[in-house]
Amino acid sequence: MSFRATVESMSKIMDDMGITELELERQFLFGVYRKHIHLSKQAVVSAPVVAPATNTCDVKCVAPAPICGHAVKSPMVGVVYLAPEPGAKTFVAVGASVKAGDTVALVEAMKTFNPIKSDKDGIVKEILVSDGAAVEFDQPLIVIE
Repeated sequence: MSFRATVESMSKIMDDMGITELELERQFLFGVYRKHIHLSKQAVVSAPVVAPATNTCDVKCVAPAPICGHAVKSPMVGVVYLAPEPGAKTFVAVGASVKAGDTVALVEAMKTFNPIKSDKDGIVKEILVSDGAAVEFDQPLIVIE
């Protein structure tokens, strides 16, 4: 079974059982490997529609705004960082020009910092995540126009 299939299978089992955190430990001849895994999902929030007796709706459901432009997406589950280190200047800002191959963020997964690179030239229109936020696979991070 591939690593991806294993992770997807474990994620489904944990979701079915309502488990959000997992501690792994394995002993080897040269030491102990420990890993803490925290699963998170993007919350789907919908406001209830309440219709009063006059048959008019006072509560409106607001759908997330569609992304207008090209979205740079996270290739993995992890924590996104918008700067190379705490207190440093961010990789990009709204209105900044980027070229294909420029690093726009880092995603930390399994204690490894993975550079997220722009796949097209353009202007940063919107940054959809905050520094240090948990991100999901294929979640849009930055919109380039």
